[in-house]
Amino acid sequence: QVQLVESGGGLVQAGGSLRLSCAASGRTPSSYDMGWFRQAPGKEREFVAFIRWSGGSTSYADSVKGRFTISRDNAKNTGYLQMNSLKPEDTAVYYCAARPRRTYYDRNYDYTQDHNFDYWGQGTQVTVSS
Repeated sequence: QVQLVESGGGLVQAGGSLRLSCAASGRTPSSYDMGWFRQAPGKEREFVAFIRWSGGSTSYADSVKGRFTISRDNAKNTGYLQMNSLKPEDTAVYYCAARPRRTYYDRNYDYTQDHNFDYWGQGTQVTVSS
């Protein structure tokens, strides 16, 4: 099994920046896709960003495109989410998620859907004040 731990959340003013980290441990697979999701009170968990195991392909929700950047350091088994130009609407608990490769390609799935990921972190709170 794999354990994921998010860190880096906190309180920041609108327009500020924050960098989240997601450290993987345990039986870390050699190849896994990684996603970031967030959930605000009273709302469903929503997709934020995605990165392939190789780091060569990324995707973002329209609401964060141009402001957030997802990256990873496979040597450290750590993923990152750089958040710039933060808005109050970004306030939520942020979760990282991992999906080990089921096949060599394993691209035939919707990475915007949280149920397609196997492992989840405990979440880290991000609060953006206006």
